[in-house]
Amino acid sequence: MPDIAPFRARRAELLKTMGRGVAIVPTAPERLRNRDSDYLYRFDSYFYYLTGFTEPEAVLVLIAGEAPKAILFCREKHPERELWDGFRHGPEAAHDAFGFDEAHPIGEIDAIVPKLLADKPAIYFAAGMDSSWDARILGWLNAVRAQSRTGVTAPNEIRELRAVLDEMRLVKDAHELDAMRRAAAISADAHIRAMRATQPGGWEYQLEAELLYEFRRRGSQFPAYWPIVAGGANACVLHYRDNNMPLRDGELVLIDAGCEMDGYAADITRTFPVSGKYAGPQRDVYELVLAAQAAAIDAVKPGARWEDPHEAAVRVLAQGFIDLKLLAGSVDHVIESGDYKRYYMHRTGHWLGLDVHDAGEYREAGEWRPLKAGMTLTVEPGCYVRPGDGVPERFWNIGVRIEDDVLVTASGCEVLTAAAPKSVADIEAVMRDR
Repeated sequence: MPDIAPFRARRAELLKTMGRGVAIVPTAPERLRNRDSDYLYRFDSYFYYLTGFTEPEAVLVLIAGEAPKAILFCREKHPERELWDGFRHGPEAAHDAFGFDEAHPIGEIDAIVPKLLADKPAIYFAAGMDSSWDARILGWLNAVRAQSRTGVTAPNEIRELRAVLDEMRLVKDAHELDAMRRAAAISADAHIRAMRATQPGGWEYQLEAELLYEFRRRGSQFPAYWPIVAGGANACVLHYRDNNMPLRDGELVLIDAGCEMDGYAADITRTFPVSGKYAGPQRDVYELVLAAQAAAIDAVKPGARWEDPHEAAVRVLAQGFIDLKLLAGSVDHVIESGDYKRYYMHRTGHWLGLDVHDAGEYREAGEWRPLKAGMTLTVEPGCYVRPGDGVPERFWNIGVRIEDDVLVTASGCEVLTAAAPKSVADIEAVMRDR
């Protein structure tokens, strides 16, 4: 059972921000995988952020105003269905366990919600995320409008709920950071396990299995996303997920993997030699990307712009591409012309939290957002060298990415995933223990 205090505090903050109106927050639906088999259920992140409630078929309704109220609609107790599908709280137990002011059966929502909307000025809702929910809420709104001759007024405005919640979710509280640190620790150990399991002649999917085993063995409920295990040229495919090729001596393997712990994600990438020893152009590219990441992490601090870590990484990479004869010209030319994007075509990070690519805008009023203590982001520069005209053959098919999860602190930053080895010496030492 989760500590309900953080969830109650978030609901109270949202109610205060709303002023007056009604917020409607449904959780995610169950999804059919095939025939009678569903995908493993995962709640909606916005809903969970406000409730801590993990069951499907649930809706949170918040009434803001002089008498604020939090109401949960959820499945009723059902002994026969629980025999087949597992435990349900039911409204009465959910009311007590999760700190709601009211709780009702989900089957009563169509009768109750129009009454809650009557004489309220606005509906807060994530419009456009689910067309069936858009239609349902408009139906409730029309049911209230139909009572206008009796003197009942309907909400005259639909406000975007995500804009409010995204701002709240950008700065993590202590409860969230605890979950993220646990996810980071498990994920770092999983990467170490995969390094020690790597052998020439092994297979990408075998390392995938090592990662997933360690995630679940340590209590993680899910992988935060499906692991990328990319040997050799596959590392130059940014979202490679087949994980079905052999691991060859003399090549690198890139692993991008993180677990989800109590809803919160870790996201780590490490690139290491199948043989256990960096050498030649592979080592040169790896050391370059590592230097770019160090420069980017140094740029993460309160008051820095979101773009600053990216610009720091790009400047180091641009100079490195020139030094390695992958590109020609000055650093400024390579950056301003965009030539560096031939080998580094993605951004240096993203927000991290309940979602791997977490909620929150990257700009405010057209300007890059300043970083604040409590924000969490990834820092993940890379270099991907495909064969091509003018590309020195010794670098062909080398793909390197190094990614860590970083918390902005009052004085700088904390690397949450620092336990995952990334220096050449540390990775080679881990792999000597195989």
